[in-house]
Amino acid sequence: MSIAGGRGIGHIIRDMATTPTIPSPRFDSLQQEVYLGLWRTYDRLRALEDELFAKYELTAQQYNVMRLLKAARPESVPTLALADRLVSRAPDITRMIDRLEERGLVARERLAVDRRVVRVRITEAGLETVAKLAGPLAECHARQLGHLSDADLKRLAVLLREARLPHEPEDSVWR
Repeated sequence: MSIAGGRGIGHIIRDMATTPTIPSPRFDSLQQEVYLGLWRTYDRLRALEDELFAKYELTAQQYNVMRLLKAARPESVPTLALADRLVSRAPDITRMIDRLEERGLVARERLAVDRRVVRVRITEAGLETVAKLAGPLAECHARQLGHLSDADLKRLAVLLREARLPHEPEDSVWR
């Protein structure tokens, strides 16, 4: 299904690019309108995700940590490398990992050759939790974005990547 009465987001964006825009009195600029629209969209979509993760006593960031650790299996991941791969910055990755470790969802290990390096891996309990979340999370994503067509989603992904690219570090996995 597409938005705007059957028209895809790609058509809407192309039309917007060729249609003169009249500044809305609610916004100082088109950039501000788009930025605030992204922020509002994030807030609305995040509310659905927060509701789901709360049922598992997790945050979206904690789930993201476990998702990344599952993908790295059987390897463990250095804490700082893990922090760099997160969707959003986590200023206190150590405390987040503390909470997951207390629940037995992840485990830490220090390297004998360099005790400063802490590596993290997902545990069997963590894998079970991620597996339990798979179905409900797919349903959540369908609630969040299922009203958009695949073509709309692909175009939106491209636009978001283009908007983000100049602000990503050169070595970011999100480039």
